[in-house]
Amino acid sequence: IEAVAADANVSKATVYRWWPTKAALVVDAFSASADQELQFPDTGSLRNDISLQMRRLIRIFRSPRGKVVAALLAGGQSDPELIEAFRERFLWPRRKRAYKTLQRGIDRGELPRNSDLDLILDALYGPIYMRFLIRHTELREDFADKICGVVLNGAEDELPGLSGKRSSFKKK
Repeated sequence: IEAVAADANVSKATVYRWWPTKAALVVDAFSASADQELQFPDTGSLRNDISLQMRRLIRIFRSPRGKVVAALLAGGQSDPELIEAFRERFLWPRRKRAYKTLQRGIDRGELPRNSDLDLILDALYGPIYMRFLIRHTELREDFADKICGVVLNGAEDELPGLSGKRSSFKKK
């Protein structure tokens, strides 16, 4: 905090007004570095929108910034303040954007109206975090397309009249 205050030529109190903890400062710094890359596009296809965003997340996880995320998540297992900062300052803002993307898919008829958005997001992003953190197999960008196929095809099966059939919902 002292170094940040000195670099910004402000008092420590000013820094603490914006970031109540070191954890919040670190998470915000990482979040700001990834914010533009992790925007959800609006291509007119839910599968494309989600897959493109997931590919960007995988790219970040595979870059040197991935080590920052791994350290934040590892540290957060024993530091409640750190994991709370990660959830509040990184995870939830992106999750809110994801809800809007899923809602566009619902509005276009690509997902059932009664979809459990949290379950869909957990099913989409959980495998990425699993491969990223456990490293039991390589985390590659094309994995995003495979996850989207499995999860969104399953959700699509819940649409009336499509049970057991594949619709025209195709990857572009």
